[in-house]
Amino acid sequence: MSTKLQIRRQKWALDNTRNRSVAEGLAAPPAFSPSGPASSSDVSKKTDVSRLITKKSWDLALAPLKQVPMNLFIMYMAGNSISIFPIMMVGMLLMRPVQAIFATKSTFKMVENSSAFKQMFVYILGNCINIGLALYKCQSMGLLPTHSSDWLAFVEPPVRLEYLGGGVSLL
Repeated sequence: MSTKLQIRRQKWALDNTRNRSVAEGLAAPPAFSPSGPASSSDVSKKTDVSRLITKKSWDLALAPLKQVPMNLFIMYMAGNSISIFPIMMVGMLLMRPVQAIFATKSTFKMVENSSAFKQMFVYILGNCINIGLALYKCQSMGLLPTHSSDWLAFVEPPVRLEYLGGGVSLL
């Protein structure tokens, strides 16, 4: 019985002494090193931790500017009507950057390099651009008080002199 078990083990056993391609004169495969894999000190030299932190912090700083095209699309899709959906969209467009500006210090707490001030400035600038977009949307919806009649009850609102519809004057 032990001979059958020994035969089965031999059937599935690998002989590594026969598979030496370098010893037999065959070319080594690409990226093969006869001294073995690269040591951990070589790998640590290639991946500089401070460079990775700087790259990640610039990604954080540029994130609000990357949101501007999406916010423009959301503003377009929400429309100019006064209903619950556009009001919620404008509210979110306005509140997210304000919350992000107040949380700037906690967002960049891991950054300690020389360009940290520039990164915070770019981050705040991007959020201010998003706030400006939200205020523009509020103005286009008619939610911002831009005339004196919005503030004073006894002042008449301005009268439109002309209405346009489809490129034709409807007066």
